[in-house]
Amino acid sequence: MTKKHRKLSKKAILKRFIFITLGAILMAVALELFLVPNGVIDGGVTGVSIILAHLTGWKLGLFIFVLNVPFIILGYKQLGKTFTISALYGILVLSIFTAIFTPWQVFTSDLLLATVFGGILLGIGVGLVIRNGGALDGTEILAILISSKSSLSVGQIVMFINVFILGSAGFVFGWNNAMYSLMAYFIAFKMIDVVVEGLEQSRSAWIISDHEQEIGEALLQRLGRGVTYLNGEGGYKSEDKRVIFTVITRLEEAELKTIVEEIDPQAFLALGDIAEVRGGRFKKKAIH
Repeated sequence: MTKKHRKLSKKAILKRFIFITLGAILMAVALELFLVPNGVIDGGVTGVSIILAHLTGWKLGLFIFVLNVPFIILGYKQLGKTFTISALYGILVLSIFTAIFTPWQVFTSDLLLATVFGGILLGIGVGLVIRNGGALDGTEILAILISSKSSLSVGQIVMFINVFILGSAGFVFGWNNAMYSLMAYFIAFKMIDVVVEGLEQSRSAWIISDHEQEIGEALLQRLGRGVTYLNGEGGYKSEDKRVIFTVITRLEEAELKTIVEEIDPQAFLALGDIAEVRGGRFKKKAIH
């Protein structure tokens, strides 16, 4: 008989969405009360949204939502239902609160202070959302999709996109502001690193469970990731154990945890950073 998957508890789901909400609000504060009023932009889809909002006079939140949603939907098959719902929710909250904060008075008009503190808040907000299985910008999703069909890494694609966007800021806000934008992006990047505890694009996962076959099949079907089964022996009772090994991207980490939690809450799970992945079959398999 097929074992029924145990869904995440209401408490776990509530905790996830509380932190995604908090992260999205912090990003909205960073944008509307520090960065945007001082002509400093972020990278990715948010950066494009800021430029378009400045040129058209339309609401920033509208552009953030409209431009991000296609990337989220596009990545549905690769990143899963849980991530898609979390990301759509986070982007909706971000869009709403940028509109709410627009008429508020800015905290500072000092360009350096706005850049530093805006970058810090931005990084903390994005980090909280990523750590809890969501996203506030479709750039990484687009990068993952492009990377799966090319030899370029996710990091290389994101960097190329952001250099182009931040460079464009020079023509709209002036080159001084473009350099401050680059500084804010770097500060936010490092803060995300602190919050998420590692920005490596690849993560190794070691899983020990009595339901190893079911977990392995779920990883293949829901994440499109191949797995390797290793034979092990428990040091305490000398029992034979089957160890699952797989490599995932950073954005897939939350979905992997969900899969393991649903099938075997008692499973042992260890995650680690990987500096580089070559060869083998790391490319995602098509999910039909």
